[in-house]
Amino acid sequence: MDPISAPRLLFDTTLSAPQLFEFAAGEVAIFSQRCPDLRTANEDSLAVIPVTPQSGILAIADGCGGMAKGDKASRLAIESLRDAVEAAEGSSPTMRPAILDGIENANNAVQGLSGGAATTMAVLEIDGHMIRPYHVGDSAILLVGSRGRIKMQTVSHSPVGYAIQAGILDEDEAISHADRHLVSNVIGTPESHTEVGARRLMNQRDTVVMGSDGLFDNLYLAEIADIVRKGPLLDAAHRLAEIATRRMANVDDHQPSKPDDLTFALFRSKHQG
Repeated sequence: MDPISAPRLLFDTTLSAPQLFEFAAGEVAIFSQRCPDLRTANEDSLAVIPVTPQSGILAIADGCGGMAKGDKASRLAIESLRDAVEAAEGSSPTMRPAILDGIENANNAVQGLSGGAATTMAVLEIDGHMIRPYHVGDSAILLVGSRGRIKMQTVSHSPVGYAIQAGILDEDEAISHADRHLVSNVIGTPESHTEVGARRLMNQRDTVVMGSDGLFDNLYLAEIADIVRKGPLLDAAHRLAEIATRRMANVDDHQPSKPDDLTFALFRSKHQG
């Protein structure tokens, strides 16, 4: 398993299999592939950005499908975040200012693209055994315990996401809802806003799951949690990729199935919280 010593960025990428790296005093597994049977660009982008041997940033951006230049929007978002983190190196004891600057710069840059381009973005700050989520849109972040309990879950900025939070829809209704693709907050508009979560303790056997909606539209949360809660991280990544890809290709009334670009990152810390 190779360590990541410089930012690793994925743009319009189709990996043949998940990849595993040493990162932020832990390990990260990453995967990205284009929507099956489509020749269009993979509009998802991903970043693994080391800051110190014990800290770093993970980010996923999902260019809005059906809108112009979604792949360029997600790439700009990731590059803006990386540039802000590199520019702030050593200037602040925390990564929060650089992350917020990067997302703000991304919003300005994407607005500069013609044709109404937009992207979602999910960012995870890792500092030893502490984590903090940031997100714009419906790319999601989960923290899963070793017994499969979901300890943290971001709320998607979408009508369906807010309906789930309010108890109006359950997961079965939401995952097949006709409006699930609608997003109410994106990078690339003057109204864009970033939701910043609280810092949270990450125990040694906890796993972070972050991904584009290609993951969360094709697997139930309980399935994801059960897959990642134990066993080698790379095995979990292979299993998630295999199930999501298979379901995209085979419509089944009893299983979720929504073909889309698929990008995710799994992270485990070696720190004991």
